[in-house]
Amino acid sequence: MNKQYYLNHSKIDVLFKQTKEDFVVTEIPLYEFSGEGEHLIIKFRKKELTTWDAQQIFSEQLGCKARDIGYAGLKDKNAMTIQTISLPKSCAANVEKFNHPNIKILETTYHNNKIRIGHLKGNKFFIRLKRVNLVDARKIEQVLGQIVSYGIPNYFGFQRFGIEGDNYKKGEQILNGTLKEKNRKLKQMYINAYQSHMFNAWLSKRIEISKLVDAFEAHVICEKLNLPVEIVKAMKKQKHPFKMLPGDLMSHYPFGKIFCVEDLEVESQKFYERDRVPTGILPGRKIKISEGIAYEFEKEFDVKIPEDGARRFAWIFPDEIESNYKEDKNWMEISFSLPKGSYATEFISELIH
Repeated sequence: MNKQYYLNHSKIDVLFKQTKEDFVVTEIPLYEFSGEGEHLIIKFRKKELTTWDAQQIFSEQLGCKARDIGYAGLKDKNAMTIQTISLPKSCAANVEKFNHPNIKILETTYHNNKIRIGHLKGNKFFIRLKRVNLVDARKIEQVLGQIVSYGIPNYFGFQRFGIEGDNYKKGEQILNGTLKEKNRKLKQMYINAYQSHMFNAWLSKRIEISKLVDAFEAHVICEKLNLPVEIVKAMKKQKHPFKMLPGDLMSHYPFGKIFCVEDLEVESQKFYERDRVPTGILPGRKIKISEGIAYEFEKEFDVKIPEDGARRFAWIFPDEIESNYKEDKNWMEISFSLPKGSYATEFISELIH
């Protein structure tokens, strides 16, 4: 899929490698831990290990089953990551003996419930770009300013699609009956990848439409997209570069109920003010679909899947964006935070194209 960027700058030719030195991820917990309860909470730093690897190591050294260890989300292997897990309180006796070259326990406490997937507000990221000359540094600063103003598309990152990037194709083959997969977890992963692919394709299509609306006169857009002229004129007035359509399904940001756009002018202004955002389709069962004109551009992605579907934020607004250019090393260091389920690699992708 040729993913559409919403920003129009040319590629910024710098070096980014996803390594423990140049990519650091820190979890932002959903809630504060109480300091008491039946669950031991361990905050730790790891490198060159997946979350599942770390889970197994803690299980072996602290004396519990891996399934008894709770975590809020999976973290990259090719990064330095700081995250929190929960274990049975009985494991506390073995914490002082814990030793592993790629894991450092930073602090411990207690809580009254197990940490589960989704118990996460978001993640804080640090990235280092290399081979950045002064001209590119200024360009990066300009683009960061645009991201501060408008946010970024909430694409699923490449990690969602497997090492070869083709897990979604296997999902499609499973759904159309040309591939059998006996492993239940793999089957689920492939189908989820296909749902994610369809969301990305929908989002890319809507960004393409938005850029056409900005680039051409209203009568040209009417012909190209078969839209009423009054709708095109309303879209051209919208301040945000991602143009909303009548019938779009919105959600309050950063969380809230899904609802349908009725007053396009009002809702587009509230989107610009970051109060709410449009949502896109992950096709499947039990899913709300957009209406009217919005659905005309969504229906090709509303494929039949015997798994639960969902709506996902089409757009997100990174917080706490900071940058530091080290001219003597030709490095640009950038930090920012994202809501859970969003990908730092997509922030970088939009930044440097």
